[in-house]
Amino acid sequence: MPTLHLDFTKQDFSYPIHIAPLREHLRDTLTTLKPTKILLITNELIKSIYLPYLQESLKKHTTKGGNDFEILTYCVEDGEVHKNMSSIEGILDFAFANKLDRKSLMISLGGGIVSDIVGFASGIYERGISFVSIPTTLLAQVDASVGGKCGINNAYGKNLVGLFHQPKAVFVDTHFLRSLPVRELRAGIAEMIKIAVCFEEKAFEDLECLEVSGYINALDFLDSLAPHIKKAIELKSAVVQKDEKEAGIRAGLNYGHTFGHAIENLTHYTKFLHGEAVAMGMRMANALALKLGNLSHEQVQRIDSALSKFGLDFDYKIDSVEEFYEKLFLDKKSKGGKITLVLPRGIGGVDIRDDIDRELILETLREFG
Repeated sequence: MPTLHLDFTKQDFSYPIHIAPLREHLRDTLTTLKPTKILLITNELIKSIYLPYLQESLKKHTTKGGNDFEILTYCVEDGEVHKNMSSIEGILDFAFANKLDRKSLMISLGGGIVSDIVGFASGIYERGISFVSIPTTLLAQVDASVGGKCGINNAYGKNLVGLFHQPKAVFVDTHFLRSLPVRELRAGIAEMIKIAVCFEEKAFEDLECLEVSGYINALDFLDSLAPHIKKAIELKSAVVQKDEKEAGIRAGLNYGHTFGHAIENLTHYTKFLHGEAVAMGMRMANALALKLGNLSHEQVQRIDSALSKFGLDFDYKIDSVEEFYEKLFLDKKSKGGKITLVLPRGIGGVDIRDDIDRELILETLREFG
């Protein structure tokens, strides 16, 4: 698999996304960065499975290169409910207590939650230090670790506190996917479908044709998924390069997210994985897009069928349509008291709308009540 490069020409910097076994490029990256200290941040589960492998790679590098890196490890609590300021403060306290400086490096080893937390913490520690991302879930590999958006949740909603802080490198090693539960794989596939629906019909057609038989995390399935992972990363990278700070087209990557974030908030971040909530949000967005003429019945059926094919069907009913509607205003895309929604425009295109009639949105929500 190749190395992709995310290039931001206006800011005159770029960074690599290595789609390869971890050890092929990690040592070279550390040679270039020459950090004074390394702080590895993960959770207890990932630590028990993969931390020794990563530490061994770093030790080999120190021997080969003659550098004496101090490698520290800090574990955050797992789960969306812990993607908050308390976790950030824990990392910062640990970093200050261990005297990390502005030439130190943080490494994110984990899924999207860890990636967000580490990106945020490194972005504000001493006004910003370097970090690299090693995503261990499918969702993080194709979405969360690409593009530098780092956010945490608060009492008002999801990802409402955050910043843009680009990593120095991303390492996408599909070996990590072998230990993933089926549910986590499905959540990642939801994000792959999202990217394809909005930005390339051929990529969506390829996912439609991907055969699923037996267990979704069987090795032969993971092997067949690899080129689709690469494609999803390529598509997202192309969008991010055009619009790093989400001033325009990058907002299209939030298809399903405005509704999905409301679902996560109303279920207190405990019932659904992020990708699962996004899948439900995509169905809601599809229903609204149908009413607006953005999608045909056949296109809605194709997208919904693709979600169902990968087990992305969930029993969720909106208890209070009015309460759900009010949660949509807490989405960070909303401006000037208007709800901003991302809707497919056919398959392979996207619209970003803030002019949709309130009653039409409520009518759509009632279909899911």
